[in-house]
Amino acid sequence: MKLISLVSPLFAGLFVIALTAPTQSAQLEQDRGTWHTAAPIPTKRTEVAAAAVDGKIYVVGGFEKPSLGNVLNFAITPSVEMYDPVTDRWTSKAPMPVGLHHAGIGVVDGRLYVIGGYSRSGLGVWNPVATVYAYDPATDTWTGRAPMPTARGALSVTEHGGKLYAIGGYDRKVNNAQVEVYDPVRNVWTTAAPLPTSRDHLGTATVAGKIYAIGGRIDGDYHQNLAVMEQYDPATDRWRRVADLPTARSGITAAAVEGRIYVFGGEGSSGTFSENEVYDQAGDTWQRLAPMPTARHGIGSAVVQGRIYVIGGGPTPGGSFSDLNEVFTPPGISVKVN
Repeated sequence: MKLISLVSPLFAGLFVIALTAPTQSAQLEQDRGTWHTAAPIPTKRTEVAAAAVDGKIYVVGGFEKPSLGNVLNFAITPSVEMYDPVTDRWTSKAPMPVGLHHAGIGVVDGRLYVIGGYSRSGLGVWNPVATVYAYDPATDTWTGRAPMPTARGALSVTEHGGKLYAIGGYDRKVNNAQVEVYDPVRNVWTTAAPLPTSRDHLGTATVAGKIYAIGGRIDGDYHQNLAVMEQYDPATDRWRRVADLPTARSGITAAAVEGRIYVFGGEGSSGTFSENEVYDQAGDTWQRLAPMPTARHGIGSAVVQGRIYVIGGGPTPGGSFSDLNEVFTPPGISVKVN
């Protein structure tokens, strides 16, 4: 009996550990967020632009996977495909007036604005443009708007106060430090304080009235990736350096959810990135979260009901393509999975 009394507590302790260990592991994973896979985009492509309007996600332009059908356009596509998270289905929409890749995108008052990027010119595919095209989902139509003052691609666009901020980029000669601000109501552009660290293939996001320029590269070269993050205050027209991105990378996408900025993917000399790092503006700190299921660059992202949809992009550096639609639910966001 004494032996039993001594052994029983030991087995009881092991039993408790066996029960609690999986629970603790599951909780740890939950604290890093979770991923699931949604319906793939119909067209495999990379270097896309993506944004959400009224709960629907629009994926615009980029390079399609080369085929006989797109060889004359050097695989640059004007196509627009819309995803409905409720039905988990894709629908083709009116294409852009011209094929573009590495364009910026923003949303104001229920309309999409596609800004800058690169187009085909003769036998080249890297012609920087200053064009602005507005898309109205209600009528499925595109309209040309006042061009951006500086032609450039591989820029990033973010919205603040009903205006769109076109930040950074590359005109194929030098990096752009320009920050140009578009007012869709007046259809005019103004100039803001330049980006302190000029770069391309960066991400941007707006949180708590401040604009953030994140990562990127120098002169279009992913061997020269940056971890730099700079914060812009529209009220004072000033930039300042804040905490660096933990992983220097470019060809990324950034999304803001409930006051935090999530940065996904990218490419570098070592390959593509699966990193998912989140920035807390209140503490000026970064945290690593659950990595992307598939490392990619040239991706688009959009937020619907707190979930971040990371779409398309290349699984290997340079010209590669995918139809992936991977969805991240951040920690603390409780939503039903399709």
